[in-house]
Amino acid sequence: MNHADHRPTPQEPLGSGFGHDTGAAAIVEDADLSGCVAIVTGGYSGLGLETVRALTEAGVQVNVPARRPDPARGVLAAADLGGVEVFDMDLGAQDSVKGFARQYLASGKRLDILFNNAAIMACPETRVGPGWEAQFATNHLGHFTLANELWPVLADGGARVVSLSSTGHKRSGIHFDDPQFTNGYDKWEAYGQAKTANSLFAVELDARGADRGVRAFAVNPGGIMTGLQRHLTQEEMVAAGWMDDAGKLKEGFKTAEQGAATSVWAATSPMLDGRGGVYCEDCDIARPTDPESELARVAGVDAHAVDPGMAGRLWALSAELTGVNAFG
Repeated sequence: MNHADHRPTPQEPLGSGFGHDTGAAAIVEDADLSGCVAIVTGGYSGLGLETVRALTEAGVQVNVPARRPDPARGVLAAADLGGVEVFDMDLGAQDSVKGFARQYLASGKRLDILFNNAAIMACPETRVGPGWEAQFATNHLGHFTLANELWPVLADGGARVVSLSSTGHKRSGIHFDDPQFTNGYDKWEAYGQAKTANSLFAVELDARGADRGVRAFAVNPGGIMTGLQRHLTQEEMVAAGWMDDAGKLKEGFKTAEQGAATSVWAATSPMLDGRGGVYCEDCDIARPTDPESELARVAGVDAHAVDPGMAGRLWALSAELTGVNAFG
């Protein structure tokens, strides 16, 4: 695979006209996406649910793989999103991911957008599969296998793949010497590694897929209170500066609908035609982190999360761990 087949997209804003406070519905307000088909992992809570809502209102046929399909169906029905098809899939179990992908391919459905949206954050040390650290296994390796197994339908339609990262990527690069944290677990380092992996995945998939029209984007949705915080105490969130002692969120946090907007923009914006492999935030391509800025911790993308060499190295490691590689 010749990675020089396309020129890399610069990591600089395009002037989308949207911003921090834009909601997902506004992104597709004038778009007619009928005929488009999407998969949204975690599409029944938080950001995923708002992503599904905006897409269905624009005419997209949405499929949601869920670890607990029946509760997912209940949530979607209660949100008046009954037309969404729910499948059984556990991202933390490779056989389950492969099973869903086989079922999807066999269904004959097309696929225009894949949202690698579901995630876990800062959980107590948990091992899944062959002893993998759960955040890396669920947030990254599960989605890595999903995209590779769905490659035939992604390539058929020249799909877009949206990989949810976060400012968590700033906490850690990839621990290539010990990606499973077997020599001491730190829940935030592990989360940081997983979010860096989500960004690097987009960089490498874009490089490999661009000649088939498949473009990939990493997205920072911003700070949002969702079920993602389930493993954190209020004391931890106060200490992190997310809220005051009374539990009131600090300025800058987004609603779930605002948080879903950047994902929906990356998936649907005509401004991104012919572009890819970049990290986006606030409904535009992000700038590289300015280390001198007082916003360095929350704005921009750190170099290690968009480094092509690191992206290739992570892809090789992921393929080795999972035994899956559509480009092998």
